[in-house]
Amino acid sequence: MAKKEHRFNPQTLTYEVITAPFRLRTYRLLRKILIGFILISVANVLFSYFFYTPKLYRINRASRELVMEYRIMQDRLKASERKIAEIRHRDQSVYRALFSTDTLSLDGIYTEYPSEKYRPMADDSYSSLMIGTWKQMDALARQLYLESVSFDQLQILAKNKEKLSSAIPATWPIDRNKLRNGIGAFGMRRHPIYGRYIMHKGIDLACNVGDAVYATGDGVVEKVDLNRARHGYGTFVIINHEFGYKTRYAHLNKVFVKPGDPVVRGQLIAEAGRTGGVTGPHLHYEVMYMGQVVNPINYFNKDMTAEEYNKLMEEMHETTMETD
Repeated sequence: MAKKEHRFNPQTLTYEVITAPFRLRTYRLLRKILIGFILISVANVLFSYFFYTPKLYRINRASRELVMEYRIMQDRLKASERKIAEIRHRDQSVYRALFSTDTLSLDGIYTEYPSEKYRPMADDSYSSLMIGTWKQMDALARQLYLESVSFDQLQILAKNKEKLSSAIPATWPIDRNKLRNGIGAFGMRRHPIYGRYIMHKGIDLACNVGDAVYATGDGVVEKVDLNRARHGYGTFVIINHEFGYKTRYAHLNKVFVKPGDPVVRGQLIAEAGRTGGVTGPHLHYEVMYMGQVVNPINYFNKDMTAEEYNKLMEEMHETTMETD
């Protein structure tokens, strides 16, 4: 039924009954609905602010569960890291000691991945938690890879233990009785010409020109360089002993082997000299393992007493027998 209104007519001095237009009635209805909606919304906001709604409660519970799962994952990763550390210790101190081989080292194993890898997670509400967990997982994966490669090598060494014992460069390359003025040490040393510290990749055994040089382990001659220039290694020989080992004999006078020749420990391969960048006659001797130079002195103690080894280490000094 249409809503009726009364309006006074001054001409007739009477009230007239009129019906409100449809548009006006619609406007009034919409206004009431809008006001009601606003009031309900305000009430809902106030209620949500002071009280948990079922939806908000579910969201918060899911959030807590997610954080808890990440924490549990991090604890398990730490436990795995401790287990890997134990395996790594046995690898270095037990297994490799049995085969008299150096610790395996791979470049980049302990280097974190670039931050760009984790950039997609940076804008997430749990970014710090997520990124930290992923970094733990990536570090663990790198360490697992290292141990996998290490045990693959140990498996090969176990099958070739007898051959390995003959291949490891474990003896002196010259007659120790012919040593003069001690031994030039391995490692960082002050350069006699440049006046700055540089890496000395081997040891220098002072001797006379013509003194015999011997192979320190079984292997195959990989390279012979007859360079007589007054710089660098001069004339040198490299022997590949397999199992990751190589040796270099530099500043030679004469060479008695050629590339591809098999050699055995103690075999005469050259004469010491003073070719290359030197200030006096000596043999520069290097041991390389898995592409990295290592201290040859650590291999000489197999045929020395503890007293002899300690005395040898006391005699080590910075040498000035090389100019390069």
